[in-house]
Amino acid sequence: MSEKLYNNLLFQSIFLMLFLILVGLLIPNWLVFVITKAIAYGLVGLGIITLMRGGLVSFGQGFVFGIGGYTAGLLGTQAGLTDAMLLLFVSFLFTGLVGLIIAPLLARYRDIFFAMLSLAFSMVLYGILIKIDAIGGSDGFVLPESTYFGIKPSSEYADYLLYVVAIIMTGFISILLRYYYDSTPGLIALAVRENELRVEYLGSSAFNVAVLNFTIAAGLGGMGGALNGIALGHIDPEFTYWTTSGEFVFISILAGYLSVPAVFLAALLLELVRSFSGRYFPDTWQLILGLFLILSIIFIPSGIGSFFKQFFDRLKKSNK
Repeated sequence: MSEKLYNNLLFQSIFLMLFLILVGLLIPNWLVFVITKAIAYGLVGLGIITLMRGGLVSFGQGFVFGIGGYTAGLLGTQAGLTDAMLLLFVSFLFTGLVGLIIAPLLARYRDIFFAMLSLAFSMVLYGILIKIDAIGGSDGFVLPESTYFGIKPSSEYADYLLYVVAIIMTGFISILLRYYYDSTPGLIALAVRENELRVEYLGSSAFNVAVLNFTIAAGLGGMGGALNGIALGHIDPEFTYWTTSGEFVFISILAGYLSVPAVFLAALLLELVRSFSGRYFPDTWQLILGLFLILSIIFIPSGIGSFFKQFFDRLKKSNK
């Protein structure tokens, strides 16, 4: 393998996607489901990472997570659209549009004000959803079984096919985000994080950066909500509750903002810790989760992504 091919991001990403798709055939069905849920949460976490690169953190990503989930659910129950890829794509576009509409308001604020205002949007939506009995109220509603290019798979293969769709769509989104992070707007976001005033003096707009990043984060959150809803087969207002948003922040802190794959690894760790602690310590699993986060912050302050960055930096030096 030539050095040029080895360092090609697209080639590496496609190879990783194919590898994960093959792994899905070998692992038990429960783990396929857990990984699919982790991908859904990782997409939302990736949106928060995009915001973090510009110096912002949203405590209310449950807002777009819920909108994405309900968009997929209502399209399935009311419009008869059941194709998983189509539902994910439409949810991405719709929540991205919603994000673009409210982003100019949120982009005027920074620090805790941005975080709390985003949380307020999420809790307002939660209050609305639990009152609308036509869409299930506090109980939510069940989604119809998904199809793939018009074909409804058997229950034996349904989880695996959704896993494959999640891997493919998330893989290409991650590639595009990596290119965005390394582009001029993406690098300006890092500059805004360090010194917003200096960026403004140099002629760039910190406001526009915040609007763009929040729009991207909204689209990713909506796709994550749709994927999670399809995987569970059920949508309810808890998608928008503040504890759900807190889990996304947990993932983002654990991952750090230095690496895209680290976000999905952090989401998978969260799902595994929650699954096993919930099984073996059903009354204290929140305590286990809290201790896990504390230890992560103490021993990995820059997040899991720092290990990825160090690895690839050493790899590049060794190939020179």
